[in-house]
Amino acid sequence: MNLTLDFNFAKTYKSRSQKIRVVTENWAGKNVYCAYCGKPICRFENNRPVADFYCSNDHEEYELKSKAKTIMTKIMAAQYDKMIERITSDKNPNLFLLSYKSESVNNFCVIPKYLLTTSVIEKRKPLSDDAQRAGWTGCNILINRIPEIGKVFYVKDGVVKEKNKVLEQFNKIAFLKQETVESKGWILDVMKIVEKIKTDEFTLQDAYDFEGELQNLHPENHNVKPKIRQQLQVLRNKKLIEFLGKGKYRKL
Repeated sequence: MNLTLDFNFAKTYKSRSQKIRVVTENWAGKNVYCAYCGKPICRFENNRPVADFYCSNDHEEYELKSKAKTIMTKIMAAQYDKMIERITSDKNPNLFLLSYKSESVNNFCVIPKYLLTTSVIEKRKPLSDDAQRAGWTGCNILINRIPEIGKVFYVKDGVVKEKNKVLEQFNKIAFLKQETVESKGWILDVMKIVEKIKTDEFTLQDAYDFEGELQNLHPENHNVKPKIRQQLQVLRNKKLIEFLGKGKYRKL
């Protein structure tokens, strides 16, 4: 994988944002493979509403977002209701995130579409009454709410990951694809709190300490502790954590 960005490809563009879009899409089209099957990806025609790339082998689609220096933690997205409709359907593309330094790719990762749940969508304030689109309500995708295991890096801090390792990590969380929207949200939120626990070994009480945070994310649920226990059992069964007995766990 060649990490060099070819800015000569965008000489005719004046806007910096247009140049970056064209250059990074050109790079991804030449270097990136499908996270599901490992086959090369193809570019869609210009001005497609959502996706930028697709895999002709398994028909998965991908949208690319790029930023200088570091992977973004928040992405401005579409109209809120349309975004919720999109992520709860089967039409949502997977998300490529790219960061660059100077003329080189520094980080590149993929987030599977089934990890984009309602828990990571932040509703923005409606536009003011004097705005051209008064009342229009957008949203943000909160990348920092997605567990780290769900950010599968092809390139990390300028180092290219082995392809088999990338596909292996991606497949490790593929079980979530079959879960309902509600259950995915709970599993991912509990995965995130496990990551926040600073020690590799932790107790059930350590997880319970995040009860308030989970209650805020799921205000309709009034049995948070049982849900925490349930999701820890799911993570154990999927070999993402190890149960040590007597309410103790270990991260794997």
